[in-house]
Amino acid sequence: MYSGKYLQEHPDRPAFVMASTGETVSYREFEARSNQLAHLLRAAGLAPLDHYSVFMENNDRYLEACGAGERAGLFYTCVNSYLTAEEVAYIVDNSDSRVLITSVAKREVALAALADCPKLEMVLVVDEPGDSGDPRVHDYASSIADQPTTPIPDERLGTPMLYSSGTTGRPKGILRPLPDQPPSEGLPVFTFLSNLWHYREDMVYLSPAPLYHSAPQAAVNLTIRVGGTVIIMERFDPSEYLRLIEQYSVTHTQLVPTMFSRLLKLPDAERTRHDLSSLEIAVHAAAPCPVQVKEQMIDWWGPIIHEYYGATEGLGFSACNTEEWLAHPGTVGKIVLGNLHILDDDMTEVPTGEPGTIWFETATTFEYHNDTEKTAEAMSDDGRMTTVNDVGYVDDDGFLYLTDRKTFMIISGGVNIYPQETENLLITHPKVADAAVFGVPNDDLGEEVKAIVQPMPGIDGDDVLTDELLAFCHEHLSRQKAPRSIDYRDELPRLPTGKLYKRLLRDEYWAEAGGATASRIV
Repeated sequence: MYSGKYLQEHPDRPAFVMASTGETVSYREFEARSNQLAHLLRAAGLAPLDHYSVFMENNDRYLEACGAGERAGLFYTCVNSYLTAEEVAYIVDNSDSRVLITSVAKREVALAALADCPKLEMVLVVDEPGDSGDPRVHDYASSIADQPTTPIPDERLGTPMLYSSGTTGRPKGILRPLPDQPPSEGLPVFTFLSNLWHYREDMVYLSPAPLYHSAPQAAVNLTIRVGGTVIIMERFDPSEYLRLIEQYSVTHTQLVPTMFSRLLKLPDAERTRHDLSSLEIAVHAAAPCPVQVKEQMIDWWGPIIHEYYGATEGLGFSACNTEEWLAHPGTVGKIVLGNLHILDDDMTEVPTGEPGTIWFETATTFEYHNDTEKTAEAMSDDGRMTTVNDVGYVDDDGFLYLTDRKTFMIISGGVNIYPQETENLLITHPKVADAAVFGVPNDDLGEEVKAIVQPMPGIDGDDVLTDELLAFCHEHLSRQKAPRSIDYRDELPRLPTGKLYKRLLRDEYWAEAGGATASRIV
């Protein structure tokens, strides 16, 4: 979040607007506040390549909390704002953070984590510090108030060190090389993404996602770097999202497939009441998008939808526009960064159209912070290739398709089943708000396919719905892929980023293996 030349060219232009309140922060204000925090971090002893953490909800201080690190040569770790104290403590300590920036809304969780964060030297609380009894805890506003609003004398590019979501295990800090250069130069990927999605000075970007995640981080960063304006939603609401597009004449946005589904399930009157004609680019990623869902979005919004695939690790990157996707439904695009290999368990290339583990001759190098074992596990024996264990295949035209995480593959009666396909189908049913599919123990088959469904509001998760959903699955899927049983939950453990904590559900059922469940077996 480096304002650069735009401080001089249009200091009064909004850098960002908080959607719920309309609070507006200009480029002049953003520059001053970012500089003040950078000075404070230097005064606290943080030198280039040191670490600090940010644990907050989307608020009016979040961008400067990141922007200060980006101009001070620091690694800043944005912590998932929904984590427990134990989970926060693990990430803050594992990241070697010396400073933690949090908010009054997250104060209780942050303070509970402090006992297990011995490396922390300072905690800054936005809004109100309260009486913690810990001398490390300070008020954010008063701490930066006396700091200079001009840049620190030794500006250097900093970058996020984000953690994996932990959907398949304990989160891992992803550390990528940081060149010794001024923040104004940015990273090469900034230019690449700006060109790919036509970022420009007068753009208006609507951010509906949590700022701790890598994708919104990158999009917001790029918007400010090119001199645009960011509209920050504190949380996603489909009706409010559409209203904001009209109110601010939004040109660019980025969503995840679950947001598409929620938008599509609005009443027709709500979907059509707002003028969306300003939208030029709508990007989506984070999880595979059901084909039917994306087709419906294209029918509604037109050929403005772009898709990409890329891990936070920076292994490689694929992308496609609407035209390419319509010619190859279900694809996540062609590889535009890195060299792709689809390999079997013996590290042999699989034939075109056959799924295997996705490996890249890496676009950028990385390591998992303080975890040489996990870093080694992600690499091939010769060190040339890396993977995050996603499964996919390529078609004859070289377009990539995602199947699932290798971790969630179900082996039932010796047959490999990738549950993402079943999830993608279930979410298209009009009575389904969300769905998770995974394997559970079966004495004869080893595993069987289980579905957990969150019904739409007003819909009962009963035998009638179960029969309807099972018939729906059998109509569109082979018997092997269809659920053998369905359970219902009021809400699934899905992150606002769109990722599902499926591991939590799966572990629950495996821990209960042999006990009674509320499922109906068919």
